[in-house]
Amino acid sequence: MAPLMVTLSEAIERARSEDRSVLTEIESKQVLAAAGIPVAEATLAASADEAAKAAAQAGFPVVLKIVSPDVTHKSDVGGVKIGLEDEAAVRAAYDDIVAAVKERQPKARIEGVAVQAMARPGTEVIVGMSKDPQFGPVLMFGLGGIFVEVLKDVSFRIVPLEERDAREMIDEIKGRAILDGVRGGEPADIGALAGLLLQLSAFAEANPQVEELDLNPVFAYKDGCIAVDARIVVSAES
Repeated sequence: MAPLMVTLSEAIERARSEDRSVLTEIESKQVLAAAGIPVAEATLAASADEAAKAAAQAGFPVVLKIVSPDVTHKSDVGGVKIGLEDEAAVRAAYDDIVAAVKERQPKARIEGVAVQAMARPGTEVIVGMSKDPQFGPVLMFGLGGIFVEVLKDVSFRIVPLEERDAREMIDEIKGRAILDGVRGGEPADIGALAGLLLQLSAFAEANPQVEELDLNPVFAYKDGCIAVDARIVVSAES
């Protein structure tokens, strides 16, 4: 099994040795966990048996996702299976995922699958960072799911952020009231979301090698938040 945490420099060294700039989900989560950013732990499994063992350790139900440096949109190539309730289902899902990816993206390098316990549902938000040619790192915050895809309901701030900036980012989005809980829904922990934005601001400022960063989705709860998926893009050259 892969280590739970690695440094960004270790992940970058490996990526560059393989002539790529996008860290895998496993690598991205390891790096972010090392920086103290809350992410859903994922274990790399290189076989159906390893996946079943990792699932038993994580606790059912689990999610399996393809791990490949050549696959960015995992769901589009059949690379995701959710709600797996036992080891038999995990083994079958592993084989199905690998077969689907090989069929739809034959040249993709497959390292295995990421195995993680299904996170408790929460209010979905998205957090990201990209580099502006003039201003440098810029953070983005918005509601997840259809809200970001259809409504483009997001806010932006230039790094570094202070707590006031983080709070303003959250308050600026059009769907802000959703974070307070609607129709009996659980309200989101605004303090935890602001803290996440501040952590990512510090991470981006301390690591200029990071060109892009996406946490999507982040599940916001009444008592915290956690990034379920993560993606980091690093500069191609040192």
